[in-house]
Amino acid sequence: MLDVDHFKKFNDTYGHDVGDQVLKLLGSILGSIKGLTAYRYGGEEFTLVFSHNNPEVLEEKLEEVRLAVAEYPLVIRKPDRPSKADTGKTQRGSGVGEKTVNVTISLGCCIKQKGEAPMQLLKRADEALYAAKKAGRNIAVLKT
Repeated sequence: MLDVDHFKKFNDTYGHDVGDQVLKLLGSILGSIKGLTAYRYGGEEFTLVFSHNNPEVLEEKLEEVRLAVAEYPLVIRKPDRPSKADTGKTQRGSGVGEKTVNVTISLGCCIKQKGEAPMQLLKRADEALYAAKKAGRNIAVLKT
């Protein structure tokens, strides 16, 4: 399970349209990482399904996902940015009419146990996610 840290505060600060950009960015990043399939679970939560159950590889993959999101500079356009495409292009990357922020995520992961029902697995992954949030956010917790 993956959850965007402090998403409500982010939406309240920058607006829901920027929150939507965050979710699109997250979908793009997750889609580019090999070895997992991502599903939006609701709101700002995603479920990640990995193609293996090796704990060491899972820890590496979780850290890869976390870093890919945390290190991506999200550019927030200011409302006074020119609406004309040609004028806006000249300002892109210049810092004029822009602010750059970083988004962080928390991840909770567990390995499916023999005979475990899918809802039990999701519940355990959700518990691992809450352990990551309780531990300070922007981390991944793998419970075996």
